[in-house]
Amino acid sequence: MSIFIAELIGTALLILLGNGVVANVVLKKSKGENAGWIVITLGWAIAVFVGVFVVAPVSGAHLNPAVTIGLLTAGKIAASSVPVYIGAQFIGAALGSTLVWLHYRPHFDITEDPEAQLAVFSTGPAILDTVSNLISEIIGTFVLVFAVFYITAPKFGGQGGSLGSLDALPVALVVLGIGLSLGGTTGYAINPARDLGPRIMHAILPIKGKGSSDWGYAWIPIVGPIIGGVLAALLFKAF
Repeated sequence: MSIFIAELIGTALLILLGNGVVANVVLKKSKGENAGWIVITLGWAIAVFVGVFVVAPVSGAHLNPAVTIGLLTAGKIAASSVPVYIGAQFIGAALGSTLVWLHYRPHFDITEDPEAQLAVFSTGPAILDTVSNLISEIIGTFVLVFAVFYITAPKFGGQGGSLGSLDALPVALVVLGIGLSLGGTTGYAINPARDLGPRIMHAILPIKGKGSSDWGYAWIPIVGPIIGGVLAALLFKAF
């Protein structure tokens, strides 16, 4: 299995289970309807665990352009590999979100709230405030990438800069912590591919009754995570 295929599969699994739990909670007549934030954060943590565990031995399981760019900033991967990682991540995210739509299609059809439909695909702010929303995404992603560096660094007991399979659980727990503690502001995208790939599919797919894909907000969960990942790498390098 190549790095491209591994990252595509891992990211597709991440989004299938992650956006899937959102669909389960927010779409009409789902058995998990109104199950709440704890279910969403737990579901996303398990999604991270599955995605990382399955493909880590092949690609290191970045599954996130912010992680890839952070590793590049820290000098842990070659620049030539970055397009392969990021391209696979965006395609995998688009594929995973399409599978969620196919899985929950009857529930999309009877969900009349276009904001709920969009929430299955991409994030949005609880309170729209551009500066605060950007800061939230920077902070959340900083925590993720900074923790990943320490989880994987050999001198801290990790596996030398790649997300080995045994590191899947602590990474999932970090994501759970971010969701529980910091996710209430923007829905914690902390991953440009996780947000943009599905948002594109929301715009493309023939979803009954869908509204805007909210492109005015879409740059925040792209730029914020990249900044957070770079800052985490720079601070890690400083030590």
